[in-house]
Amino acid sequence: MIYELRTYTLSPGTQPEYLRLNRDVGRKIRGDKYGKLEGAWTTEFGTLNQYVHLWSYPDLNERERLRQALAKDAAWTKEYVPQIRPLILTQENKILASVESVPLTRPLGGGKHVYELRSYRLSPGKVPEWVGHFKTGLPAREKYSKIVGLWTTEAGLLNQVVHLWAYNDLNHRAEVRSKTVQDPEWQAFLKKGYPLVVHMESVVLMPTEVSPLD
Repeated sequence: MIYELRTYTLSPGTQPEYLRLNRDVGRKIRGDKYGKLEGAWTTEFGTLNQYVHLWSYPDLNERERLRQALAKDAAWTKEYVPQIRPLILTQENKILASVESVPLTRPLGGGKHVYELRSYRLSPGKVPEWVGHFKTGLPAREKYSKIVGLWTTEAGLLNQVVHLWAYNDLNHRAEVRSKTVQDPEWQAFLKKGYPLVVHMESVVLMPTEVSPLD
């Protein structure tokens, strides 16, 4: 299984229209016929006016086949793409591989969640070392909130790890972050992990109406 994380930066003020078209036109045409939608969000903090969506495919060859089929879908290319294209300023995508023993997992509890997507660029060659330290420290971190997914980049920006977390709300996120600062086991991981990190980014995400991860 491989994942594709796509981020679209929208023109200011156009997000409501993009989301309407995505819900009423795009999702009805595409469904999960051309890859499975795992999650869809808008940015609440971090870079604003962004639409972030996560797709899964059995492998890269199947992704390529399905993307080619989507490009030939007349409804998609004539009814949907011409309407959204003027709303999009930039597009970015990353091909991701799940870290072994950390599968994509739905958050616990019902209702909507607040998500945090964290991307760390590591020194070349240091991804396996960071992942090893992270997996050792993860049980300590998950005492406070469960991880949703952990990936490494296969294409796009390389030497990156991407991890997704879910919280009940922004107050819950703040509480968890406060508690982890005081946890000696998690702090032990940070002391090993931070020296390997070149750059860190974080965005807070809110699920859209079409998101399977709510």
